Amino acid sequence: MNRKPTGAASAIRDVVGHPRQPSRRRQSGRVTIADVAERAQVSPMTVSRALKNPAQVLPEARARVEAAVAALGYVPNHAARTLASSRSCVVGVLVPSLSNAVFVDTLAGIQDCLGPAGYQVLIGNTNYSADKQAELVSTYLTHAPDGFLVTGIDGSGAIRQRLAAARVPVVHMYDLSRAPGEWSVGFSQQSAGFTLTKYLLERGYKRPGFIAAQLDPRTMQRRAGFRRALREAGLDPDVEILTDEPSSVGLGSKLLARMLEHAPACDAIFCCNDDLALGALFECQRRGISVPGRIAIAGFNDLPPSAWATPSLTTVTTPRYQIGFEAARLLLQILDGEPPERRHVDLRFTLTPRESA
Repeated sequence: MNRKPTGAASAIRDVVGHPRQPSRRRQSGRVTIADVAERAQVSPMTVSRALKNPAQVLPEARARVEAAVAALGYVPNHAARTLASSRSCVVGVLVPSLSNAVFVDTLAGIQDCLGPAGYQVLIGNTNYSADKQAELVSTYLTHAPDGFLVTGIDGSGAIRQRLAAARVPVVHMYDLSRAPGEWSVGFSQQSAGFTLTKYLLERGYKRPGFIAAQLDPRTMQRRAGFRRALREAGLDPDVEILTDEPSSVGLGSKLLARMLEHAPACDAIFCCNDDLALGALFECQRRGISVPGRIAIAGFNDLPPSAWATPSLTTVTTPRYQIGFEAARLLLQILDGEPPERRHVDLRFTLTPRESA
């Protein structure tokens, strides 16, 4: 006598009569792409295509897939997709600060480029620390990122070796690397420092000084440009106040006071960034010191408040958003196997003279 099958095998048969395996959701509790396909009455391939390339799916089928996803609360299995495609669609991004407007603009450029391409970013704040940078690289490598966008080229050799061993492409931002095999997008920090200092000298200032905080490699390159310009002019390059404290407007005020005490004959000050320059300007106003009559003040980066200060701030305008966007675009070309025209993209800088110098 034929006995009727019982249990799961009796309940799950496909159209040709073969028993179908229970969906993974019944085993693990996780809604699978097969569950979405069953509810939407389409194939799992159609579900996958509707989620990744909606334009390739007919509107009626796409609507059923979207309704099924919403009803079941389906979340794509990113790890499984990574194994299937050998791509994680994740990019690690390391910046020195998340509060500095310079890097906020850069992150916006990165997101505007990578987002439409279907990539997510893991943003890490190194706090200007090589050790923290190494820690973040190690952590992010466990997520199998497709590539990294890293501020600066000052990472240790060990970090470079680890990334090379992992075969993860890296694009350096803000500095222009000359190392064989590296990729970079930025501008010459030293040339920018040199150009601003030459401008001050051409305006007739005879004893410029330099004030700087944080003392990261980009700041020190600007300092190198400042010193080179003074040496070429036969002037003393050692009129400077340096501190490794975090940069801020308040610190700029304090450093201006220290400069006037250290070098009372100083007639112009190159501040390594606009935060310090604005603080120095405010301190001059508090003391009744004429700017630029008694002392000129110049900054770096051209942050939004610099144009609206009184007097408006002479500074160097840097392509912060473009650096992020172009670095991300370069990385996408590398990942797609398209040989970029240049390994090192120089976006240059612009000297922006205003009222303060």
